[in-house]
Amino acid sequence: MSQLTTNQPLGTPTWIDLDVPDIEAAQEFYGAVFGWEFSAPGPGGYVLALLRGHHVAGLRPVPAPASPDSAHWRVHLATDDCDATARRVTEAGGTITEGPLDKGEQGRSAFGVDPGGAAFGLWQGGTLLGCELVNEPGSLLRNDLTTPDPAPVREFYPKVFDFTLDGNEDMADADFTFLRRPDGHEIGGILGVPGAPAAVWGTLFEVADADAAAERARAAGGAVKDPEDILYGRIAEITDPFGAMFVVGARPSDAPAS
Repeated sequence: MSQLTTNQPLGTPTWIDLDVPDIEAAQEFYGAVFGWEFSAPGPGGYVLALLRGHHVAGLRPVPAPASPDSAHWRVHLATDDCDATARRVTEAGGTITEGPLDKGEQGRSAFGVDPGGAAFGLWQGGTLLGCELVNEPGSLLRNDLTTPDPAPVREFYPKVFDFTLDGNEDMADADFTFLRRPDGHEIGGILGVPGAPAAVWGTLFEVADADAAAERARAAGGAVKDPEDILYGRIAEITDPFGAMFVVGARPSDAPAS
């Protein structure tokens, strides 16, 4: 379990949110799966998800459902200077598609696309520092980028966020590299999959029991692939009632909490 009270270092996944066509139905679904409660709607109808009173995610109403191929939780990477990091994005070959813009007193944000086509956000926290709880059931555990062409993005993200790269000996058969901050902290990874239909940052939420979370999602109207065991625990891939895909994962019983 990690409770955060200050802004995360540069490049750390710090916030996640999702566009949904039915904000009330989305609250019902994600509340059933994760036990989240929700704030009153803010500007534009944006709703904050809370776990034990702490911010863990956001939901943004949109007029129509997203394309099934592009419906994913959006990851926002931390920065103490959104404008300067946005400039680094473009200098490294990426594109800024929106911003930087102030979000009231909550913070300053921008949206970008990396050279491989994966979308991401930048977040400079103000009164909303980002996720206040991570690495515990019902909260964000990690984000990884899956892409059919990993070489350009393995150059891009270190240029923008000062990451270092290293391989994963536990996944010798996979085209996977860790992304690490200069202090050595692992913030996620890049997985090359030649047949991937698109480049996308995926979101993994921690749960205490992947099978139970999968059943809650199914009962609430989601589509669920059967849970499976992997090297790092037990996971289930879930698609919410609006077409957004995410993964839930439970740690091995003998794994320490982060």
